[in-house]
Amino acid sequence: MTGQQQAICDLRRLAARVRLNATRMVAIQGFGYLGQALSSAEIFAVLFGSGLLRPRRDRFVLAPGHYVIGLYAVAAEVGLLDPRELESYGKDSALLEAIGTERTPLVDLVCGSLGQGLSGAIGFALATHLAGEDRDTYAFVSDGEMQEGQTWEAAMFAAHNRRRMGRLVVVVDVNNSQVDGPVTSVIAIEPLAQKWRSFGWRVLEVDGHDVDALSSALASRSADAEPLVILARTEIFGRMRSLPSSADGHFIKLDATLERALIAELEAALA
Repeated sequence: MTGQQQAICDLRRLAARVRLNATRMVAIQGFGYLGQALSSAEIFAVLFGSGLLRPRRDRFVLAPGHYVIGLYAVAAEVGLLDPRELESYGKDSALLEAIGTERTPLVDLVCGSLGQGLSGAIGFALATHLAGEDRDTYAFVSDGEMQEGQTWEAAMFAAHNRRRMGRLVVVVDVNNSQVDGPVTSVIAIEPLAQKWRSFGWRVLEVDGHDVDALSSALASRSADAEPLVILARTEIFGRMRSLPSSADGHFIKLDATLERALIAELEAALA
């Protein structure tokens, strides 16, 4: 096995560990934002496990605060968080809240009101450019936020200042899921790639469960190019076979039987 093949294998295993950690975290209360971690596991694995994002130097914006479970799950695997903290996830006064706030560790900005994250990330990128700092800015955004006007206002601003935005990378988890149901049933947002291009961005579309494709896309950032948006096409259940189609992808109720099935599937993948 070559070094590159081993690195891809390691990232796949890290994604499985993210899902396993998240399952155990949601099992504490018996319900929660598990689908978000299942759909974004490879994205978080590549961001934090490949060395592309430099913690405590680069900026990281988590636009949808309920995705913070994925951040915790990966942070415990890469040495950024004490794994014992996961055991108190979502409990009263716990460090790891179920929805991110200004107290959330390891993130420069986390948003509760969706649609604001891109604006914050652009602010970080612009400040970095003006200060001449060696920092990249990564923003994780959900596809439901593409229904928000502020997202597109921010996109226009970034394109207008494109020569100051080369160190900005936006990853969109395009899983067609939001609280009211499928994104397509609420407000259609496609064709996303054409829309972002028309706003002056460089666009890459990848399979969001393919760590090799994600790694290549993230590594293609260029300080001399337009701001980069990566449309990561994912499935809300993360292609887990154990979850029935009737489950609520946005906010899952996790009984003991379903918990055991998910853990068994993930442990088999790690064997």
